[in-house]
Amino acid sequence: MKSEPINKELAKFLQIIGVDTRFVSIVGRHIFVNNQRFSRFSNKRQETFIKKFPNYSIIKSKIFQRICTRASRILANTLKPGEKIFIYDDDKCSKFILDVIMEPYTRKYGIKLYYGSLIEDGSKFDVDSIALPLTLDNEVENILGNILNGEKIEVFSLKNRYDAKNNLNLIYPLLNVPRSWIISWLGKLDYEYKYTINESYAVDLMEFFEGFIPDVRENMLKSALYVVNECVYDE
Repeated sequence: MKSEPINKELAKFLQIIGVDTRFVSIVGRHIFVNNQRFSRFSNKRQETFIKKFPNYSIIKSKIFQRICTRASRILANTLKPGEKIFIYDDDKCSKFILDVIMEPYTRKYGIKLYYGSLIEDGSKFDVDSIALPLTLDNEVENILGNILNGEKIEVFSLKNRYDAKNNLNLIYPLLNVPRSWIISWLGKLDYEYKYTINESYAVDLMEFFEGFIPDVRENMLKSALYVVNECVYDE
């Protein structure tokens, strides 16, 4: 299923009143501000917009803007103009998060979003890549799990960049985003999406480390990338 086109009249009106739509997400009847400064979506412009479209809500959240900032660092280096991106819709929560994060890039880079429960659904539209909801916590917990089990340290997102079977690139927009940020953001929305966490020793240990080490997740991922890259270089 291809993403539904946004209300063209709405997008055009936002541009007329001076809002940069590359920095807002338009999903359903909600507008999420990804960057307050760059979007130029001031309170005055918000009042003007609501008068024209009273059935829409404008959602401004500092934690969401932080999420978008980190996601942009990944997407700026992975997306290609006009690229067709597939998103699994079997998990409503993950689908919603990826949809809101990536929707502005339909205007920034002209990408197109497609949805389905099976990769075959994406093949019908000849998609180029799959966006997956791997977070910073997921990545670090995988690394920590390798260490606890005495296994070779591997960085999942580094090892799994390409699906050779289906000839698709793999994209991880949330790779730099802590899970706690996402949970906090969703908790402030009037939505029923629940972000599930699989219990494990790695999860418990990471929560313990967090109480003593600032930015422990970011630093552990940096260290793992350094080790992996050094091993590749030595070989």
